Amino acid sequence: MSDTPARAMIGFGQVRHTRLRPRRNAFAYPTYFLMLPLRSLRAHGDGALARNRYAALAFHDRDHGDGRGDCLAWLDEMLRAQGIADALGEVWLHTYPRVLGHTFKPVSFWYCHRSDGSLRAVVAEVNNTFGERHCYLLDAPRYGVPVTADKVFHVSPFCSVQGEYRFVFMRCQHRGREHTVVRIDHDDVPGAAQGPLIQTSVSGTLLPLDATQTRRALWRHPAMTLGVVARIHWQALRLFVLKGLPYFRKPTPPQAFVTPGRGTG
Repeated sequence: MSDTPARAMIGFGQVRHTRLRPRRNAFAYPTYFLMLPLRSLRAHGDGALARNRYAALAFHDRDHGDGRGDCLAWLDEMLRAQGIADALGEVWLHTYPRVLGHTFKPVSFWYCHRSDGSLRAVVAEVNNTFGERHCYLLDAPRYGVPVTADKVFHVSPFCSVQGEYRFVFMRCQHRGREHTVVRIDHDDVPGAAQGPLIQTSVSGTLLPLDATQTRRALWRHPAMTLGVVARIHWQALRLFVLKGLPYFRKPTPPQAFVTPGRGTG
């Protein structure tokens, strides 16, 4: 890890979602998210981040993992339980904040590094609108290389719990700023000739979190997390009423809280 403490970042970008079958449905909308260096924050803090307290834009540890007051402690315990003992470097958490006290996080990403700065694992932490949570542990990923995990957790009532997810993580410099992209494809029948059922991505350009960028986020998206929930329900209504897609009842969630991926392809 660098001698200079890493700073909390905020990313401004876009979410894209395309359903390809049996009826095409696509949308894109602007968004922002936090990118938090949790080990640096534990050691040094960051006055720009409102943590575990009410603020117009804030981060709460209990919104992640098993809901305890220290989400980094949960992550380290979970990784050790899964046989990963060398993710001792920085942990960057890509997540939505609480906005005006409200939050909903469809998916958050934990980038777990070794002490030498190399990427050791990524945890994709998924929440559904039923208040349930599940994690996909992607061991030894590489930027730009797909890694897969079986889909075992219910997210949308218009997708059955089958098939697999294919994740691709990318980082690059764009106009002098760091740019991050995550792509997730859902293959409902892995290897099928028809290709993926759903393609999603979230991208953004990272800037240091400060009062100016916080005001920018709140001014442009004053009810961002409420808007996420509203868009989810609006798209569900379109799929059911306008496009006639079949509805799948929510199954019992998986007994295991963590599903390991199957490595890079």
